Amino acid sequence: MNIDNTQSQLRKGVLEFCILSIIKRGEAYPSDIIEEMRKGRIPLLEGTLYPLLTRLKNAGLLSYRWVESTGGPPRKYFSLTEAGQIFYSELQKTWNEMVASVELVTRETHQP
Repeated sequence: MNIDNTQSQLRKGVLEFCILSIIKRGEAYPSDIIEEMRKGRIPLLEGTLYPLLTRLKNAGLLSYRWVESTGGPPRKYFSLTEAGQIFYSELQKTWNEMVASVELVTRETHQP
């Protein structure tokens, strides 16, 4: 069994939640999302991020606006839609329940 593969699968499982968490704080440019993920020690490549952002936008969870840039092409900034806010709240609830459950199961000593 390959530990790298298992670690990668765990990261993929929380990727959407982490990206939505970053965008929930305020409008986000993709390179800012990648930087925040890097700071959190979750590696993320543009080739992974852009299709995910598109999928979330197409699902009605994200919107974007173009901002002109003095140093290059316009930039696309993403934000949560109302549906995205609701989805995020449910995802956060699920995450919190999952963390609590995993912590209970993986404790070294069982406490009834």
